[in-house]
Amino acid sequence: MLGNPDERARLVAGAPLEGEEGFELKLRPQRLQEFIGQPKVKENLAVAIAAARARGEALDHILLYGPPGLGKTTLATIIANEMDAAFQQTAGPTLQIKGDLTAILTNVQHKQVLFVDEVHRLQPALEELLYSALEDCRLDIMVGQGPSARTHSFEIPAFTFVGATTRIGLLSAPLRSRLGLVLRLEFYSHDDLKIILNRSAQIINVGIDDDAAMEIAMRCRGTPRVANRLLRRVRDYAQVRGTGHIDLATAMAALEMLEVDQHGFDEVDRRLLLTIIEKYQGGPVGVNTLAAALAEEPDAIEEIYEPFLIQIGFLDRTPRGRVATQLAYKHFGLEPPRKQNMLF
Repeated sequence: MLGNPDERARLVAGAPLEGEEGFELKLRPQRLQEFIGQPKVKENLAVAIAAARARGEALDHILLYGPPGLGKTTLATIIANEMDAAFQQTAGPTLQIKGDLTAILTNVQHKQVLFVDEVHRLQPALEELLYSALEDCRLDIMVGQGPSARTHSFEIPAFTFVGATTRIGLLSAPLRSRLGLVLRLEFYSHDDLKIILNRSAQIINVGIDDDAAMEIAMRCRGTPRVANRLLRRVRDYAQVRGTGHIDLATAMAALEMLEVDQHGFDEVDRRLLLTIIEKYQGGPVGVNTLAAALAEEPDAIEEIYEPFLIQIGFLDRTPRGRVATQLAYKHFGLEPPRKQNMLF
């Protein structure tokens, strides 16, 4: 997320950014046909965009949800590009008072795409202000207090609200019901990630062999953001300790130095699984207890680490807590305890 207001303004204006965030922006596709993977999401968006353009209307409101790093922000900018509409980005935690949201909505343009990241963290009072804007293109503002208080309504242009969240379960039902298109982003296949890596390598002007691209793809947790981050680090290694070209040997050496194993696990993933196995006999263990043992935030475990570990079958989430599976024991060369053998 872009924390500095000047950086957010430059993003909206389409200007490049400095450092890692600006580098990441260069790698993002600008059109739907350039976007790799997520075929169901792309098909739904393509139909909705084509229909809205044919009618000359604003696109229906959209919710994008799924684990972090899968392209929710990229898709929001693509939607604006495909609709030839203005784009504005903000985030739920940055909108603290009604005045923040009122200022945005009173300046919204016709067909504009308003993207709100971490929409599940919007304050309840701001959600209520948003309802009439989403449904009736009307902004209701309360003026005064007590018996003399009056509600003033302002008409605003039809616009497209795009919300993104990693925690759809925390989104309120009234807000979710007002979003016409709800789309889930899934983890990417190795083949899709290989295409993304080859595309990114071309953009940053570094040569990469197919087998090297596949090796990186297999280790990036099904996530394009991680793939591009690993590609940059492998490129650095190739320039300093290699020929500048990324072949399989160079890629494997760089990934070994980064301590990213064949499943894409980093140090935190390994510590998480080993803590469950060694400290808590494989589980079940509650997320708060696990967070305290790892000195991590519970939200970080639930949003960043757990989804991928559950997806590939190394972790189970049960009503009683988290449980390491047989695959996790096998990965570390350990024998499951008797109770694990009975569970699986």
